[in-house]
Amino acid sequence: MNGVTGRMGTNQHLLRSIVAIREQGGVPLADGGYIYPEPILVGRNPEKLRALCERTGIERMTTSLDEVLQDDFYEIYFDAQITGRRYAAVKRAIAAGKHVYCEKPTGTTTEEALELYRLAREAGVKHGVVQDKLWLPGMRKLKRLMESGFFGEILSVRGDFGYWVFEGTSIPAQRPSWNYRKEDDGGIMVDMLCHWRYVLDNLFGKVESVFCLGATHIPERIDEMGKPYAATADDAAYAIFELEGGVVAQFNSSWVTRVRRDDLLTIQVDGSRGSAVAGLRECHIQHYGNTPKPVWNPDVPQPIDFYDDWSQVPAQEEYQNAFKVQWELFLRHVVEDLPFPNDLLEGAKGVQLAELGLKSWEERCMLKVEKLSV
Repeated sequence: MNGVTGRMGTNQHLLRSIVAIREQGGVPLADGGYIYPEPILVGRNPEKLRALCERTGIERMTTSLDEVLQDDFYEIYFDAQITGRRYAAVKRAIAAGKHVYCEKPTGTTTEEALELYRLAREAGVKHGVVQDKLWLPGMRKLKRLMESGFFGEILSVRGDFGYWVFEGTSIPAQRPSWNYRKEDDGGIMVDMLCHWRYVLDNLFGKVESVFCLGATHIPERIDEMGKPYAATADDAAYAIFELEGGVVAQFNSSWVTRVRRDDLLTIQVDGSRGSAVAGLRECHIQHYGNTPKPVWNPDVPQPIDFYDDWSQVPAQEEYQNAFKVQWELFLRHVVEDLPFPNDLLEGAKGVQLAELGLKSWEERCMLKVEKLSV
Protein backbone atom coordinates (compact mmCIF):
# COMPACT_ATOMS: atom_id res chain seq x y z
CA MET A 1 0.00 0.00 0.00
CA ASN A 2 1.88 3.02 -1.33
CA GLY A 3 0.93 6.54 -0.27
CA VAL A 4 -1.28 5.70 2.71
CA THR A 5 0.32 8.36 4.91
CA GLY A 6 -1.90 10.97 3.21
CA ARG A 7 -5.34 11.93 4.52
CA MET A 8 -7.39 9.83 2.11
CA GLY A 9 -4.97 6.91 2.10
CA THR A 10 -4.87 6.71 5.89
CA ASN A 11 -8.53 7.22 6.69
CA GLN A 12 -10.46 5.63 3.85
CA HIS A 13 -8.13 2.99 2.42
CA LEU A 14 -6.08 1.86 5.39
CA LEU A 15 -8.23 2.37 8.51
CA ARG A 16 -11.78 2.12 7.17
CA SER A 17 -11.08 -0.48 4.48
CA ILE A 18 -8.09 -2.80 4.97
CA VAL A 19 -7.92 -2.59 8.77
CA ALA A 20 -11.72 -2.95 8.97
CA ILE A 21 -11.59 -6.01 6.71
CA ARG A 22 -8.90 -7.57 8.90
CA GLU A 23 -10.90 -6.82 12.05
CA GLN A 24 -13.97 -8.56 10.64
CA GLY A 25 -11.89 -11.65 9.87
CA GLY A 26 -11.48 -11.09 6.14
CA VAL A 27 -13.68 -11.07 3.05
CA PRO A 28 -16.02 -14.10 2.90
CA LEU A 29 -15.74 -16.27 -0.20
CA ALA A 30 -18.35 -18.39 -1.94
CA ASP A 31 -16.65 -21.62 -0.83
CA GLY A 32 -16.79 -20.65 2.84
CA GLY A 33 -13.21 -19.41 3.03
CA TYR A 34 -11.93 -15.89 3.61
CA ILE A 35 -9.52 -13.44 2.03
CA TYR A 36 -7.33 -11.97 4.77
CA PRO A 37 -5.20 -9.08 3.46
CA GLU A 38 -1.60 -8.82 4.71
CA PRO A 39 -0.43 -5.30 3.83
CA ILE A 40 2.97 -3.71 3.82
CA LEU A 41 2.96 0.08 4.11
CA VAL A 42 5.17 1.93 1.62
CA GLY A 43 6.18 5.58 1.75
CA ARG A 44 8.98 8.11 1.91
CA ASN A 45 8.63 9.05 5.59
CA PRO A 46 9.64 6.20 7.94
CA GLU A 47 8.36 8.03 11.02
CA LYS A 48 4.86 8.34 9.57
CA LEU A 49 4.96 4.70 8.48
CA ARG A 50 6.00 3.53 11.96
CA ALA A 51 3.23 5.58 13.54
CA LEU A 52 0.66 3.96 11.24
CA CYS A 53 2.02 0.49 11.99
CA GLU A 54 1.75 1.12 15.73
CA ARG A 55 -1.77 2.48 15.32
CA THR A 56 -3.04 -0.41 13.20
CA GLY A 57 -1.02 -3.41 14.38
CA ILE A 58 0.39 -3.88 10.88
CA GLU A 59 3.93 -5.16 11.21
CA ARG A 60 5.50 -4.48 7.83
CA MET A 61 6.68 -1.20 6.31
CA THR A 62 9.35 -0.05 3.87
CA THR A 63 10.65 3.06 2.15
CA SER A 64 11.84 1.02 -0.86
CA LEU A 65 9.14 0.44 -3.45
CA ASP A 66 11.53 -1.46 -5.74
CA GLU A 67 12.39 -3.87 -2.97
CA VAL A 68 8.80 -4.76 -2.16
CA LEU A 69 7.84 -5.05 -5.85
CA GLN A 70 10.36 -7.87 -6.10
CA ASP A 71 8.78 -9.74 -3.19
CA ASP A 72 6.50 -12.50 -4.51
CA PHE A 73 4.58 -12.56 -1.21
CA TYR A 74 2.74 -9.40 -2.22
CA GLU A 75 0.34 -9.96 -5.12
CA ILE A 76 -1.43 -6.59 -5.25
CA TYR A 77 0.00 -3.10 -5.59
CA PHE A 78 -2.17 -0.22 -4.32
CA ASP A 79 -1.36 3.42 -5.03
CA ALA A 80 -2.77 6.47 -3.21
CA GLN A 81 0.14 8.83 -3.87
CA ILE A 82 -0.27 12.32 -5.27
CA THR A 83 -1.27 12.24 -8.93
CA GLY A 84 2.14 13.11 -10.36
CA ARG A 85 3.80 10.03 -8.86
CA ARG A 86 1.13 7.48 -9.76
CA TYR A 87 1.86 6.69 -13.40
CA ALA A 88 5.51 5.72 -12.94
CA ALA A 89 4.85 3.64 -9.81
CA VAL A 90 1.88 1.76 -11.27
CA LYS A 91 3.86 1.10 -14.45
CA ARG A 92 6.67 -0.48 -12.38
CA ALA A 93 4.17 -2.57 -10.45
CA ILE A 94 2.63 -3.92 -13.66
CA ALA A 95 6.11 -4.75 -14.98
CA ALA A 96 6.71 -6.67 -11.74
CA GLY A 97 3.59 -8.76 -12.39
CA LYS A 98 1.44 -7.27 -9.62
CA HIS A 99 -2.30 -6.86 -9.78
CA VAL A 100 -3.01 -3.14 -9.54
CA TYR A 101 -5.62 -1.14 -7.66
CA CYS A 102 -5.18 2.62 -7.48
CA GLU A 103 -6.72 5.97 -6.74
CA LYS A 104 -7.79 8.34 -9.46
CA PRO A 105 -6.73 10.20 -11.55
CA THR A 106 -4.73 7.29 -12.91
CA GLY A 107 -2.41 9.60 -14.85
CA THR A 108 -1.67 13.23 -15.54
CA THR A 109 -2.77 12.78 -19.18
CA THR A 110 -5.22 10.54 -21.00
CA GLU A 111 -2.35 8.91 -22.85
CA GLU A 112 -0.61 8.01 -19.57
CA ALA A 113 -3.83 6.54 -18.19
CA LEU A 114 -4.48 4.58 -21.39
CA GLU A 115 -0.93 3.25 -21.43
CA LEU A 116 -1.40 1.82 -17.94
CA TYR A 117 -4.55 0.04 -19.12
CA ARG A 118 -2.78 -1.37 -22.19
CA LEU A 119 0.23 -2.51 -20.15
CA ALA A 120 -1.96 -4.23 -17.55
CA ARG A 121 -3.99 -5.95 -20.26
CA GLU A 122 -0.85 -7.17 -22.03
CA ALA A 123 0.69 -8.35 -18.75
CA GLY A 124 -2.45 -10.30 -17.85
CA VAL A 125 -2.73 -8.73 -14.41
CA LYS A 126 -6.00 -7.70 -12.83
CA HIS A 127 -6.54 -3.98 -12.43
CA GLY A 128 -8.99 -1.54 -10.94
CA VAL A 129 -9.46 2.11 -10.08
CA VAL A 130 -11.20 3.61 -7.05
CA GLN A 131 -14.67 4.85 -7.96
CA ASP A 132 -16.04 5.10 -4.44
CA LYS A 133 -19.04 7.36 -4.98
CA LEU A 134 -20.95 4.57 -6.73
CA TRP A 135 -21.25 2.85 -3.34
CA LEU A 136 -22.30 5.82 -1.25
CA PRO A 137 -25.71 5.22 0.40
CA GLY A 138 -27.20 8.26 -1.35
CA MET A 139 -26.09 7.03 -4.78
CA ARG A 140 -27.31 3.50 -4.06
CA LYS A 141 -30.73 4.91 -3.19
CA LEU A 142 -30.79 6.87 -6.45
CA LYS A 143 -29.93 3.68 -8.32
CA ARG A 144 -32.78 1.79 -6.65
CA LEU A 145 -35.23 4.57 -7.56
CA MET A 146 -34.13 4.35 -11.17
CA GLU A 147 -34.49 0.58 -11.19
CA SER A 148 -38.06 0.88 -9.89
CA GLY A 149 -39.03 3.42 -12.57
CA PHE A 150 -39.70 6.16 -10.03
CA PHE A 151 -38.49 9.03 -12.23
CA GLY A 152 -40.31 8.14 -15.42
CA GLU A 153 -38.15 9.70 -18.13
CA ILE A 154 -35.07 11.35 -16.62
CA LEU A 155 -34.79 14.90 -17.93
CA SER A 156 -31.84 16.46 -16.11
CA VAL A 157 -29.26 15.98 -13.37
CA ARG A 158 -27.80 18.75 -11.23
CA GLY A 159 -24.82 18.21 -8.96
CA ASP A 160 -23.49 20.63 -6.37
CA PHE A 161 -20.22 19.76 -4.66
CA GLY A 162 -17.88 21.69 -2.44
CA TYR A 163 -17.20 23.69 0.70
CA TRP A 164 -15.01 26.53 1.91
CA VAL A 165 -11.35 25.51 2.11
CA PHE A 166 -9.61 28.03 4.33
CA GLU A 167 -6.72 29.95 2.81
CA GLY A 168 -4.45 29.29 5.79
CA THR A 169 -4.01 32.94 6.82
CA SER A 170 -5.78 32.76 10.19
CA ILE A 171 -7.36 29.30 10.09
CA PRO A 172 -5.29 26.35 8.77
CA ALA A 173 -6.32 24.94 5.40
CA GLN A 174 -8.02 21.53 5.47
CA ARG A 175 -6.64 20.43 2.10
CA PRO A 176 -2.97 20.03 1.04
CA SER A 177 -1.34 22.92 -0.77
CA TRP A 178 -0.45 20.87 -3.86
CA ASN A 179 -4.18 20.78 -4.69
CA TYR A 180 -3.89 24.46 -5.65
CA ARG A 181 -0.73 24.31 -7.76
CA LYS A 182 -1.08 23.42 -11.43
CA GLU A 183 2.60 22.51 -11.61
CA ASP A 184 1.94 19.79 -8.99
CA ASP A 185 -1.06 18.42 -10.95
CA GLY A 186 -3.55 20.16 -8.67
CA GLY A 187 -6.90 21.71 -9.52
CA ILE A 188 -10.51 20.86 -8.77
CA MET A 189 -11.30 20.09 -12.41
CA VAL A 190 -8.68 17.34 -12.61
CA ASP A 191 -9.90 15.97 -9.29
CA MET A 192 -13.68 16.11 -9.59
CA LEU A 193 -14.41 15.58 -13.30
CA CYS A 194 -12.90 12.10 -12.92
CA HIS A 195 -15.61 11.45 -10.30
CA TRP A 196 -18.43 12.94 -12.33
CA ARG A 197 -17.47 10.81 -15.34
CA TYR A 198 -18.06 7.48 -13.60
CA VAL A 199 -21.10 8.75 -11.68
CA LEU A 200 -22.79 9.97 -14.87
CA ASP A 201 -21.70 7.01 -17.02
CA ASN A 202 -22.91 4.42 -14.53
CA LEU A 203 -26.10 6.05 -13.30
CA PHE A 204 -27.56 8.40 -15.89
CA GLY A 205 -26.01 7.80 -19.31
CA LYS A 206 -22.70 7.95 -21.13
CA VAL A 207 -21.15 11.43 -21.33
CA GLU A 208 -21.22 12.61 -24.95
CA SER A 209 -20.02 16.22 -24.67
CA VAL A 210 -18.78 18.72 -22.10
CA PHE A 211 -18.57 22.45 -21.58
CA CYS A 212 -16.60 23.59 -18.54
CA LEU A 213 -15.55 26.95 -17.15
CA GLY A 214 -12.88 26.99 -14.47
CA ALA A 215 -11.74 29.73 -12.13
CA THR A 216 -9.00 30.48 -9.63
CA HIS A 217 -11.02 32.65 -7.28
CA ILE A 218 -8.37 32.89 -4.54
CA PRO A 219 -4.94 33.57 -6.09
CA GLU A 220 -2.79 33.20 -2.96
CA ARG A 221 -2.84 30.71 -0.11
CA ILE A 222 -0.64 29.63 2.81
CA ASP A 223 1.16 26.27 2.68
CA GLU A 224 1.88 23.69 5.39
CA MET A 225 5.01 25.57 6.46
CA GLY A 226 3.15 28.84 6.92
CA LYS A 227 4.55 30.40 3.75
CA PRO A 228 2.39 32.14 1.12
CA TYR A 229 2.28 30.63 -2.36
CA ALA A 230 0.59 31.42 -5.66
CA ALA A 231 -2.51 29.32 -6.33
CA THR A 232 -2.01 28.47 -9.98
CA ALA A 233 -4.71 25.78 -10.32
CA ASP A 234 -8.47 26.17 -10.55
CA ASP A 235 -10.40 26.12 -7.27
CA ALA A 236 -13.85 26.03 -8.91
CA ALA A 237 -15.33 24.42 -12.02
CA TYR A 238 -18.75 24.95 -13.61
CA ALA A 239 -19.62 22.18 -16.08
CA ILE A 240 -22.47 21.16 -18.37
CA PHE A 241 -22.60 17.65 -19.81
CA GLU A 242 -24.76 16.18 -22.57
CA LEU A 243 -25.54 12.51 -21.92
CA GLU A 244 -26.78 9.80 -24.23
CA GLY A 245 -30.56 9.80 -24.47
CA GLY A 246 -30.80 13.58 -24.24
CA VAL A 247 -30.24 13.94 -20.49
CA VAL A 248 -28.58 17.23 -19.51
CA ALA A 249 -26.31 17.29 -16.46
CA GLN A 250 -24.69 20.27 -14.79
CA PHE A 251 -22.18 20.10 -11.94
CA ASN A 252 -20.71 22.89 -9.87
CA SER A 253 -17.50 21.91 -8.05
CA SER A 254 -15.96 24.45 -5.68
CA TRP A 255 -13.50 24.78 -2.82
CA VAL A 256 -14.61 28.40 -2.36
CA THR A 257 -18.30 28.03 -1.52
CA ARG A 258 -20.18 28.00 1.77
CA VAL A 259 -22.65 25.17 2.21
CA ARG A 260 -26.39 25.77 2.55
CA ARG A 261 -27.76 22.51 1.27
CA ASP A 262 -28.27 19.00 2.63
CA ASP A 263 -24.66 17.80 2.27
CA LEU A 264 -21.22 18.56 0.82
CA LEU A 265 -22.39 16.78 -2.33
CA THR A 266 -26.00 16.82 -3.49
CA ILE A 267 -27.31 15.45 -6.78
CA GLN A 268 -30.82 16.37 -7.92
CA VAL A 269 -32.47 14.19 -10.55
CA ASP A 270 -35.58 15.55 -12.25
CA GLY A 271 -37.83 13.18 -14.15
CA SER A 272 -41.21 13.33 -15.82
CA ARG A 273 -42.87 11.49 -12.90
CA GLY A 274 -40.72 12.44 -9.93
CA SER A 275 -37.56 14.05 -8.58
CA ALA A 276 -34.94 13.10 -6.00
CA VAL A 277 -32.16 14.89 -4.17
CA ALA A 278 -29.39 12.62 -2.87
CA GLY A 279 -26.54 13.50 -0.56
CA LEU A 280 -23.71 11.28 0.58
CA ARG A 281 -26.06 9.19 2.75
CA GLU A 282 -29.65 10.43 2.56
CA CYS A 283 -32.07 10.78 -0.34
CA HIS A 284 -35.34 12.74 -0.53
CA ILE A 285 -38.02 12.32 -3.18
CA GLN A 286 -41.02 14.21 -4.54
CA HIS A 287 -43.48 12.35 -6.75
CA TYR A 288 -45.63 13.96 -9.44
CA GLY A 289 -48.65 13.71 -7.13
CA ASN A 290 -46.79 15.56 -4.35
CA THR A 291 -45.50 18.37 -6.54
CA PRO A 292 -46.77 21.82 -5.43
CA LYS A 293 -48.06 24.40 -7.91
CA PRO A 294 -46.24 27.65 -7.17
CA VAL A 295 -47.22 30.99 -8.68
CA TRP A 296 -44.64 33.71 -9.26
CA ASN A 297 -45.50 36.70 -7.08
CA PRO A 298 -42.55 38.53 -5.50
CA ASP A 299 -44.88 41.02 -3.80
CA VAL A 300 -46.06 38.60 -1.08
CA PRO A 301 -44.17 36.23 1.25
CA GLN A 302 -43.70 32.78 -0.31
CA PRO A 303 -46.66 30.71 0.97
CA ILE A 304 -45.06 27.34 0.12
CA ASP A 305 -42.39 25.66 2.22
CA PHE A 306 -40.61 23.83 -0.60
CA TYR A 307 -39.14 21.28 1.82
CA ASP A 308 -42.54 20.13 3.10
CA ASP A 309 -43.58 18.01 0.14
CA TRP A 310 -40.44 15.87 0.03
CA SER A 311 -40.17 12.52 1.80
CA GLN A 312 -37.05 10.67 2.90
CA VAL A 313 -36.09 7.36 1.30
CA PRO A 314 -35.71 4.80 4.11
CA ALA A 315 -32.62 2.64 4.52
CA GLN A 316 -33.77 -0.61 2.92
CA GLU A 317 -30.40 -2.34 3.02
CA GLU A 318 -27.15 -2.20 4.98
CA TYR A 319 -24.62 0.35 3.80
CA GLN A 320 -20.92 -0.02 4.56
CA ASN A 321 -18.07 2.37 3.90
CA ALA A 322 -17.98 2.93 0.13
CA PHE A 323 -14.20 2.47 -0.11
CA LYS A 324 -14.39 -0.77 1.88
CA VAL A 325 -17.15 -2.13 -0.36
CA GLN A 326 -15.05 -1.59 -3.46
CA TRP A 327 -11.92 -3.01 -1.79
CA GLU A 328 -13.82 -6.22 -1.02
CA LEU A 329 -15.05 -6.42 -4.61
CA PHE A 330 -11.52 -6.00 -5.95
CA LEU A 331 -10.07 -8.60 -3.59
CA ARG A 332 -12.75 -11.07 -4.69
CA HIS A 333 -11.99 -10.15 -8.31
CA VAL A 334 -8.35 -11.15 -7.77
CA VAL A 335 -9.05 -14.34 -5.82
CA GLU A 336 -12.34 -15.59 -7.31
CA ASP A 337 -12.10 -13.92 -10.73
CA LEU A 338 -15.46 -12.19 -10.19
CA PRO A 339 -16.25 -9.31 -12.59
CA PHE A 340 -14.86 -5.89 -11.70
CA PRO A 341 -15.97 -3.27 -14.26
CA ASN A 342 -14.11 -0.34 -12.67
CA ASP A 343 -10.83 -1.06 -14.40
CA LEU A 344 -7.98 1.12 -15.64
CA LEU A 345 -9.87 1.84 -18.86
CA GLU A 346 -12.67 3.38 -16.80
CA GLY A 347 -10.00 5.36 -14.97
CA ALA A 348 -8.69 6.64 -18.30
CA LYS A 349 -12.18 7.86 -19.20
CA GLY A 350 -12.14 10.04 -16.10
CA VAL A 351 -8.78 11.55 -17.05
CA GLN A 352 -10.10 12.12 -20.57
CA LEU A 353 -13.07 14.12 -19.28
CA ALA A 354 -10.83 16.20 -17.01
CA GLU A 355 -8.54 17.01 -19.94
CA LEU A 356 -11.51 17.94 -22.11
CA GLY A 357 -12.84 20.14 -19.31
CA LEU A 358 -9.56 22.05 -19.18
CA LYS A 359 -9.51 22.36 -22.96
CA SER A 360 -13.12 23.53 -23.00
CA TRP A 361 -12.24 26.23 -20.45
CA GLU A 362 -9.27 27.36 -22.55
CA GLU A 363 -11.19 27.39 -25.85
CA ARG A 364 -14.57 28.51 -24.41
CA CYS A 365 -16.48 25.84 -26.31
CA MET A 366 -18.37 22.57 -25.90
CA LEU A 367 -16.32 19.50 -26.83
CA LYS A 368 -17.37 16.03 -27.92
CA VAL A 369 -16.24 13.10 -25.79
CA GLU A 370 -14.86 10.56 -28.23
CA LYS A 371 -14.61 6.85 -27.55
CA LEU A 372 -11.10 6.01 -26.35
CA SER A 373 -8.99 4.00 -28.76
CA VAL A 374 -7.44 1.00 -27.02
